[in-house]
Amino acid sequence: MPFIMTRINVGDFDAWKPSFDKDIPRAREAAAGYRLFRSLQDPSEVFVQIEFASPDDAQIARDRLRSSGVLERFADKNGPTVVEEVETVRR
Repeated sequence: MPFIMTRINVGDFDAWKPSFDKDIPRAREAAAGYRLFRSLQDPSEVFVQIEFASPDDAQIARDRLRSSGVLERFADKNGPTVVEEVETVRR
């Protein structure tokens, strides 16, 4: 299962979230789902994981996200990176 992983420092999470929900770049249009994570030490540090059915869908979404320019307003960011899950261990 492919994913897009992105880490960004959004500043004010509550102000950023409505913009994320709009999905203007349509990065989540073909997504199977997504997860948001926040750092406990710095609540403005957000990790986004978007799941896709195919690598092609993930790559298209990544390209849309990058070409939209929405991430350019964040100086502190990593990704978007297309990754695949190689192992899950639950206890």
